[in-house]
Amino acid sequence: MKHAIAVGVASITVVATSPLAHAEPIAPQADTPCPDPVAGALTQLPNLTTLLQCRAEPGVGYRWQILDDPYPHSDRWLTYGPTLTLHGEGQRNRELDSGDWVGDPQEPGARCTAQQQAIADAGGLTPPQVANGEPGQPLTLRLPPLLFTIELAGYCLWEKG
Repeated sequence: MKHAIAVGVASITVVATSPLAHAEPIAPQADTPCPDPVAGALTQLPNLTTLLQCRAEPGVGYRWQILDDPYPHSDRWLTYGPTLTLHGEGQRNRELDSGDWVGDPQEPGARCTAQQQAIADAGGLTPPQVANGEPGQPLTLRLPPLLFTIELAGYCLWEKG
């Protein structure tokens, strides 16, 4: 009887811990460490107003620091789950440039996704173009010269090629 109870407890433990293996990444916080691979990258906090940049601090390593630039622009962006909407060359004060970009998952099962719209010939916007990467695989996409907005999602480092 004791053996059967121990087996039941073991299987309950496995079921209870398995969802934790797929938990969403935690949003970066100011003055906390950031991993070397994202050095120089920008990210946005869920409040949609605070930007952070992963910068080297002498003697400390890489840390997330608040970016006080009213017109942020980068060729490296980190998304950690929530959608990040950025402006392209089709708007004033673009946050990223057109061209070839790669979304690199930061965990084996992470999936990078992008939805972009550009300015159409008639002055309106093109229909949304959606790209979904496979879990754990890089997503390559081309941002058009008149990119209006792009929505990036997943736990991914996005870099201009």
